[in-house]
Amino acid sequence: MIKSRHIIREVEEGSIARELELEPGDELLSINGKSIEDVFDYHYLVNDEYIVLLVKKANGEEWELEVEKEYEEDLGIVFENSLMDEYRSCSNHCIFCFIDQMPPGMRETLYFKDDDSRLSFLQGNYVTLTNMKDHDIDRIIEYHLAPINISFHTTNPELRCRMLRNRFGGDIFPKVDRLFRAGIEMNGQIVLCKGINDGEELERSLKDLSAYLPHLKSVSVVPVGLSRFREGLYPLESFNKKDACMVIDQIERWQKKLFDKYGLHFAHASDEWYLLAERELPEESRYDGYLQLENGVGMLRLLEEQVEESLSTQQGDDRKAKLAFATGRLAYPFISRYMKEISEKFPNIQIQGYEIRNDFFGEKITVSGLLTGQDIVKQLKGKELGEYLLLPCNLLRSGENVFLDDMTVEEVENELKVPVKIVGEEGADLVEAVLNREAGGEHKRRQMYEQTDRSYSGTAECGEVYTF
Repeated sequence: MIKSRHIIREVEEGSIARELELEPGDELLSINGKSIEDVFDYHYLVNDEYIVLLVKKANGEEWELEVEKEYEEDLGIVFENSLMDEYRSCSNHCIFCFIDQMPPGMRETLYFKDDDSRLSFLQGNYVTLTNMKDHDIDRIIEYHLAPINISFHTTNPELRCRMLRNRFGGDIFPKVDRLFRAGIEMNGQIVLCKGINDGEELERSLKDLSAYLPHLKSVSVVPVGLSRFREGLYPLESFNKKDACMVIDQIERWQKKLFDKYGLHFAHASDEWYLLAERELPEESRYDGYLQLENGVGMLRLLEEQVEESLSTQQGDDRKAKLAFATGRLAYPFISRYMKEISEKFPNIQIQGYEIRNDFFGEKITVSGLLTGQDIVKQLKGKELGEYLLLPCNLLRSGENVFLDDMTVEEVENELKVPVKIVGEEGADLVEAVLNREAGGEHKRRQMYEQTDRSYSGTAECGEVYTF
């Protein structure tokens, strides 16, 4: 293994590191005589009230620095590599992988397949565990890192090997057993593929996984995402309304069975199933505190609750505005309903909504996070957009103002001849963006690490793909 160097990129104002005269370009060699593998070692070792740092200055000098501080007080160091190690690439070739369904010519980071357990803790990524060694499990248990989010897909070892196209892919359950015995909190996901791991196989998986309760808190079931770029790939079919109804019925049976015993509904269908089945979303209490928002489970219900809560604090008035919003097919009916509620309270605010069809990846992709700037421009050009256009932040690359196809927000503004407001993830952000002309102006979304292993893994660098 090549040891990563931990070079300091930034020292925060007023921090302990600034008092120690640490500077950008300095290298952290060890803490308390122990070398640092990655960000987890760093945070674990730096928590103590008394620590000894060994730092190599840019001129080659080595400084040994003794630090007395409050327990868990941060040093104020930002490293060049926020993970403090190389990202681990995926060794699987999953039949449903979205990265394999992407066209050529996009930015390089979108083609990187990660399967890094550390990103599971840092930003909620789902990992297959096939990359994890005993050393990795030891560290999770030692540091009691939780929760870890696991891509199960099936508990049938032979089928899992076929789905991941990895002959070692079925041998993860001894690792899961160790995590369970150590009391490590887990969440799981199943990317459901029609005729492969659904039906009886899904029944088997839910039964087997329920044995890991209460430490395995939840298992989400999400439909496979199929783009139009599937030539030469494993033949997969889309689910229809009847299929969605069957999946929901199956999951809800398990919810009823397990809730009385554990106080958790455990198995959850993602929002897409309910929209495809044309059924109402479950009530808020059925989501067990929204354990799987990053997988699109309850995100629309939570957004509705947040919008209603935010509106309840507002006093309606006669302010005037004319604006538009655009989002993907999945969220559009819900966002339209929320906008109607805002308009009823503020009758002089006129809001025009637009459902954007995903021509770039194909109409089967309905989540907003996979929309491109070019689709937005083509479908909105010449339309009535009012004073400004609202777009969800999950359209943008993390920490930047570019869409998946590398169009910038400014380019979209120039093409559409209207200012664009980027709306945050919370329901209150949506309400504020409509009511306050100054809100939602920053053309970036928060910086995250890198991408994830999931059915929509090709865009996980943008974070969640389901929000408005």
